[in-house]
Amino acid sequence: MNIHGTDVRQRALTLLRGGAKNADVARNLNVPLGTIGYWKHMDRAKRGECPGRHNPSCPRCDGRELDESAYSYLLGLYLGDGHISHYSQHRVPSLMITCAESWPGLMDECEAAMHAVFPDNSVCRVRRTGCRNVKVCSKHLFCLFPQHGPGKKHERAIALEPWQQEIVDAHPWEFIRGLIHSDGCRITNWTEKLVGGERKRYEYPRYFFANKSDDIRRLFTDTLDNVGVEWTTLARGSDPFNISIARKPSVALMDTHVGPKY
Repeated sequence: MNIHGTDVRQRALTLLRGGAKNADVARNLNVPLGTIGYWKHMDRAKRGECPGRHNPSCPRCDGRELDESAYSYLLGLYLGDGHISHYSQHRVPSLMITCAESWPGLMDECEAAMHAVFPDNSVCRVRRTGCRNVKVCSKHLFCLFPQHGPGKKHERAIALEPWQQEIVDAHPWEFIRGLIHSDGCRITNWTEKLVGGERKRYEYPRYFFANKSDDIRRLFTDTLDNVGVEWTTLARGSDPFNISIARKPSVALMDTHVGPKY
């Protein structure tokens, strides 16, 4: 590994401050391009010139305006199929929402919500087998998603902060939609009945939401109650992990505000 002296670094900073391009400085001084970029970043940080330093970047820390509708939807997605990764080798944590390849519209909506909540951050899609992780990196993820913690969500307490609950109360359908898009579905059930001696088939739509966390299911059903949607709990074996919405008026409400995945 080459060790570059203070004089080389200072010459590089002088050129950079004069407007020289990173690549030109690296080539002229025979210093790796990544090293030049790091020197430039540290120099700008010391002088208070880092991009975004003077612009509010977090609704919780800096008072930046938050798109509450998009946040409510993204919060629902996060509680269902999202997780925050923060490995020691990475300086900035990342939020990833896992979306099946069969729902491209869901990925588009997730990406749009991330852009709205984190307007200064880039969003990407990471390909995985049968799915993609829609991903955004921000040092303020823990500010906006305080539910993050060690272990699986269903193995620890999940509760909304008062400011989050206010947003969900103001935008309940977006929250419900995010939860359905992550851990829910709209299906068509059918049954057969004898009518006048003839067996007829009847079909009817219903919504399901399944999550192992008692707290997350309760957040879902409490929000359903607030918007007038009737629901029941269905147990698989002895585990009441499934919430069903089957009554016609409630399904009609869900169709109006949520709809099937696409």
